[in-house]
Amino acid sequence: MVPFWISGPQTLLAVLGLLCCCSSEASRTSGTVPGGIKQEGASSLERVKRGWVWNQFFVVEEYTGTEPLYVGKIHTDSDEGKGNIKYTISGEGAGSIFIIDKQSGDIHATERLDREEKSFYTLRAQARDLLTNDLLEPESEFVIKVQDINDSEPQFLEGPYIGSVAELSPIGIIMTAVADLDRETQDRYELVVKATDMAGQMGGLSGSTTVTIVITDVNDNPPRFTQKMNQFSVSEGAAVGTPVGRVIATDADMGENTDMSYLIKDGGELFKVTTDLETQEAVVSIKKPLDFESKQTHNVVVEAVNKHVDPRFVDLGSFRDQTIVRVSVSDIDEPPIFQPADGTIMEVQEDAKVGSVVGIVTARDPDVTNKPVRFSIDRTTDQDLIFHIDPDSGAITLGKVLDRETAGWHNITVKAVEADNHSMATYSEVSIRILDVNDNPPELAKPYEASICEDSKPGQLIHTISVVDRDEPQTGHRFFFTLPPEAVGSRHFTLWDVKDNTAGIRTQRSGFNRHEQNVYFLPILVVDSGPPSLSSTGTLTIHVCGCDKEGTIQSCNATAYVMSAALSPGALIALLVCMLILIVLVLLILTLKRHRKGQRMAEDEEDMRDNVIKYNDEGGGEQDTEAYDMSALRNLYDFPEAKTCDSGPDIRSLPQWIQANRVNVSSDGATAAATDFSLFKGYIRKKVEQADADLTVPPYDSFQTYAFEGTSSPALSLSSIHTLSNTSEQDFSYLHDWGPRFRQLAGYYAPGNREEEAS
Repeated sequence: MVPFWISGPQTLLAVLGLLCCCSSEASRTSGTVPGGIKQEGASSLERVKRGWVWNQFFVVEEYTGTEPLYVGKIHTDSDEGKGNIKYTISGEGAGSIFIIDKQSGDIHATERLDREEKSFYTLRAQARDLLTNDLLEPESEFVIKVQDINDSEPQFLEGPYIGSVAELSPIGIIMTAVADLDRETQDRYELVVKATDMAGQMGGLSGSTTVTIVITDVNDNPPRFTQKMNQFSVSEGAAVGTPVGRVIATDADMGENTDMSYLIKDGGELFKVTTDLETQEAVVSIKKPLDFESKQTHNVVVEAVNKHVDPRFVDLGSFRDQTIVRVSVSDIDEPPIFQPADGTIMEVQEDAKVGSVVGIVTARDPDVTNKPVRFSIDRTTDQDLIFHIDPDSGAITLGKVLDRETAGWHNITVKAVEADNHSMATYSEVSIRILDVNDNPPELAKPYEASICEDSKPGQLIHTISVVDRDEPQTGHRFFFTLPPEAVGSRHFTLWDVKDNTAGIRTQRSGFNRHEQNVYFLPILVVDSGPPSLSSTGTLTIHVCGCDKEGTIQSCNATAYVMSAALSPGALIALLVCMLILIVLVLLILTLKRHRKGQRMAEDEEDMRDNVIKYNDEGGGEQDTEAYDMSALRNLYDFPEAKTCDSGPDIRSLPQWIQANRVNVSSDGATAAATDFSLFKGYIRKKVEQADADLTVPPYDSFQTYAFEGTSSPALSLSSIHTLSNTSEQDFSYLHDWGPRFRQLAGYYAPGNREEEAS
């Protein structure tokens, strides 16, 4: 089998010739089976050539019939028409697009084919024995080509198209029908473009697309104000920067070609213009304060200019426009205005008297001519009341004496108000300069001290002094130095005026001896140039020191000697007298204190209250030895009866007034003792009576004061305060039954039982 492809008329002729050759060759062979294999018993061993026989295969695209489209027929020359051979195909579209009649080998197309989708199909043909299904011929490829018909119109693959051309552009590929396109009139055009195949001949197909042509903008239009006159009104009290109004210019262009800026061509003294970048409006605002009384109407010329001017279109005209903004200023009630408005500077001599006029401030009402104005001083700026002001005239006068050296300037604030409306107020700063007068004497710059060697030579410069003066004369300082009259005849030092407001001190002699005098005090008189001339005296302290051969100071004594200002003998005597008086006064004070202390001690000894033993707590009874000494109380009461010997009681244990009486008693000691005890007993009784009469204070008796123990106590009160209120004799014998702790107390109140206890 020889496969081949059919591609044109020449090929078809070649194929037909080949098929004829194959047919004649096959008729000369016999005894072969498909495939060229010789069967047993054959008369010849030569291979018989056999082949396929079919027509050229073409199929027309876009077949629209109802029956399958006949494509062609495959046939083998071994087919004798007996029906024992079947034909099959395989490959692209076999069984779906292409079907074959197995008996006849006819091939049909069952679907509509499109050459633009697929132009040919490759298939394979087989011829088999119907009974054994053996191949009778080798499998062979064949091609079915789809013939083209004019069924596709031309297409614009990327349509619709959009193009652009600048307005006023010259001819391009797509030519304009008019010379000048105007974007502001029409900004786009839509065209339909048609393409036809077959060179536009009859029967050809065509396709079309849309082309949109956008006209781009160029800056060929100037800005234009919609109004040539704009009217606005603003108050004269409006602050600087307050917007007055807005105007806008329009531009027929688009994009950045509409960007514009505004400027003031006339009237820019009081007003300014800015551009609102969002709205492209011109904002007119106040540049300086307005004054209704000066001018009531202002005409401002505002101009709009394109920012991006295209030089190709400058011949079309000016790309700018102007408008007039008329601003009317309305009147308001304004506070007074000071003249000058930025403050006043005044001057006054520091020696001016209280009540003197320093200066006058003036102010006027800008709304009404000659309207009265009242003045006052803001006291927060003059708390010391140094200045006063006349409320009507504005004259500032002194209220206190001035001192330039304390304050050279005074800054006060003056307030001006309308006479009939105090809410309309304004303020002005007044600076008052205090002019200097020569009222302070010059003084040495500091306490000067100098040192000289004992072997100093005459004319040697010791020190240079300078002067300070709190005054500041306009012509400058000029000071004169000299020695005061008491030091003019000094034979030790001389003063040299250097003439530059300083002076030098020189030695006048040689041979100083620091052991004789090691300190000199030199008074120096300083006088200024005035007027009037003032002076003061300062002192230069000069130490005489021991020096080595090179003049280096080694040591100085502290012995002071005053050359002309030394203390006189009278002054020294007065100083000694003062010291002596001070010593005498101190001694007198000490003596008086000691005398008073002695008197106070004597009075204390005579006070019986010192002998009264106060015992304000119950304590531990007789076993409590820390509270007080029980022997003192016992001796105080028991000495008349207990001491029976002639020697009497121990005088040292008695009070002083008792001791004194004991010293003077006679040999009858019992009588004296009884007398002394009766005095004491009478004193105690008197104090007890006073205590009974005044229950608010504790009695100064010699017995223990016991507090009330409460109603639940089985014992009665042992206090001696009310002992005199009951004339009957009380029985305290029950105290002996209370045990050892109350033995001492029972001895005081029931002495008759002591003998029983002793027995």
